[in-house]
Amino acid sequence: MRLKELRKEKGISQLKLAMDLSMNQNTISRYETGSHQADYETLIKIADYFDVSIDYLLGRTDNPIMNK
Repeated sequence: MRLKELRKEKGISQLKLAMDLSMNQNTISRYETGSHQADYETLIKIADYFDVSIDYLLGRTDNPIMNK
């Protein structure tokens, strides 16, 4: 998942992201290291937060633009 890359591009910490998404910082860390996978609802939250598609978030495409 491209979570770490997106987070660093925005210049925000894991703690800030976790607070903004009403999550635990450890959960964000686990997503970034790949030791835990986000469920569907969480993927939507993260994609909406960064304004990217879920496919981009999961590395299925290099195009971050969402088709609306």
